[in-house]
Amino acid sequence: MKVNKKRLGMAVALSAVTAQAHALDLGEFGGANLSIGGYVKAEGIFTDPDGGDRNFDASARQSRINFKVDKEVQGHSVTAFVEGDFWDNATDVDDTSYAMRLRHAYVQVDDLTLGQTWSGQFFANAPFDVEILDFYGTGVGSVSGSGAVVRPDVVLHYAPGGFRFSLQDPIYRDADFPDMVASYTHRTEAGHAFNAAVTGREVETGVEDSKFGAAFSLAAKLNFGDTSLALSGYSGKGNNVYSGWGFNGATSPRTLASSGEVNASGELVSTTGYTAGVSHRFNDRFRGNIRYAQVEADEVAPTVADDTLEMMNINLIYTYLPNLDFGIEWRDRNAPTMPLRPGGQQVELMAMYRF
Repeated sequence: MKVNKKRLGMAVALSAVTAQAHALDLGEFGGANLSIGGYVKAEGIFTDPDGGDRNFDASARQSRINFKVDKEVQGHSVTAFVEGDFWDNATDVDDTSYAMRLRHAYVQVDDLTLGQTWSGQFFANAPFDVEILDFYGTGVGSVSGSGAVVRPDVVLHYAPGGFRFSLQDPIYRDADFPDMVASYTHRTEAGHAFNAAVTGREVETGVEDSKFGAAFSLAAKLNFGDTSLALSGYSGKGNNVYSGWGFNGATSPRTLASSGEVNASGELVSTTGYTAGVSHRFNDRFRGNIRYAQVEADEVAPTVADDTLEMMNINLIYTYLPNLDFGIEWRDRNAPTMPLRPGGQQVELMAMYRF
């Protein structure tokens, strides 16, 4: 069977955020290779919010399942991938029945990918970050910090060599052109990796008004045996809804009027963020991560207490059996980012089995 080295490398790089690298081969049918993957994750979270009552919440909603079909068609490598989880776009922790939510549905032909999948911002940062357990915290401080738009409805990726050019379903529904990302990744023989990316999109500034915003991002992951160092930084305008912080603090694409892209005068607000993380593998079964993130807006609304979001994550993960992990993570943030993640401290205990 032909091995696509580029896809194998990306699958390994994203192993912390997707189950694609742990798929079970079902066999060959009609000339196509079928596989199934995913994981079951159970978590319990102790929350000590700023200015609120302590509480505990347990859930298995992150559990997910995916199906993949690979086939060689007239000399071209063709892949179809579909994945869902049970998040159901709902945040009611008192309900224990959740419908499946579509995460990925794409077709890849050689270097071209089309469908719902990771954004160009995600690819510019996530493969170069450290492993954290917080489902609502992955990417905070980076160009892809908002989990709400990490998988746009439709994305077109063209990835020849180390380049990646992305056209995405625009967040601003009346935009005249797609949201855009262009990036380049360089990997060294020593195992280090570097990425530079530029983003551009049309931003809504008022009724029938818009402006163009752009941001620039740098990310790197340096490997030194059992220890790796991850660094990233970005700055610009028009990326606030992707980075998750802006004029009104935490941003959400569902309420564009308060997404934080513009100030009260209709001018684009710029944000600057950076992350720093360290990963260490103590032995074949035991590993740990420390990550600090910060993102700052150059102007915030009078109702926002702080122009800067800060977040710290520290975790330990133990592989009890192959693909079966137990983990604990302490985290602290100075402001709410998304539902169920208020400002304050949290401790998460989790068990995850990948298949």
